Amino acid sequence: MNTAFDPRRHTAVPDELTGRVIAVTGAGGGIGRAVALACATHKAQVILIGRDVGKLEAVHARILAQGDPEATIAPLDLEKAVARDYDQLADALLERYGRLDGLLHNAGLLGTLAPIEHYDVPTWCRVMHVNVTAAFALTQVLIPALKKSADASVLFTTSSVGRVGRAYWGAYAVSKFAVEGLAQVLSEELEGISHVRVNTLNPGRARTAMRRQAYPAEDLETLPLPESLTAPYIALLGPASQGVSGRSFDAQSSAAAGGTGASRASSSP
Repeated sequence: MNTAFDPRRHTAVPDELTGRVIAVTGAGGGIGRAVALACATHKAQVILIGRDVGKLEAVHARILAQGDPEATIAPLDLEKAVARDYDQLADALLERYGRLDGLLHNAGLLGTLAPIEHYDVPTWCRVMHVNVTAAFALTQVLIPALKKSADASVLFTTSSVGRVGRAYWGAYAVSKFAVEGLAQVLSEELEGISHVRVNTLNPGRARTAMRRQAYPAEDLETLPLPESLTAPYIALLGPASQGVSGRSFDAQSSAAAGGTGASRASSSP
């Protein structure tokens, strides 16, 4: 394993992802949209997964306008989807592409910021379902397609609050701890029997709707745009990270990302 690999130091070439098929959840906005567009710019065939068809269509239109490889829209509401919905998506993907080279789990819910003592139980269940159970279910049905790739990558978007527990982050923080564990277990299980690697990436503070929800009084203009944070995602979804698995990365430095070395006020959702 390349323990010195740091996705923040990688500079992608224009055709970095040529020939790759990459699925992105939460592709309609924020980090997911930015990474989906970046993957297309680097010549991947992108599968846009999300619940808002209008937003997915807008991303699809942008990709076409840029002259990049045609993307596919795959509507899926992770909160309401049942087994049949997952199976249909996996079957359609295999029928069209024959394999999957990359899977980015980026969709998620923040829930509420509240002490555990008073946390709303239905909200807890929704957050854990979307952030953990749905990610598990989607990964499970897509593992056969990932195994058909000669070099596949599964990448989970995580958070600094899922590595060091922080007061009031409730279900969101716990769900991200679970995602880190899921990635480690999956990496161990796939090592040696497939060409599938599994890692997590914390994007850090970014100008997104979730960040505004977490910090409504914060000046978003002081935060980096999602488009400026896509390079580490490209490195981890593409050939640069071949052989790197079971690791947790940051897209920004600890101070910029609101990591453990930064103040708690700058925690990243």
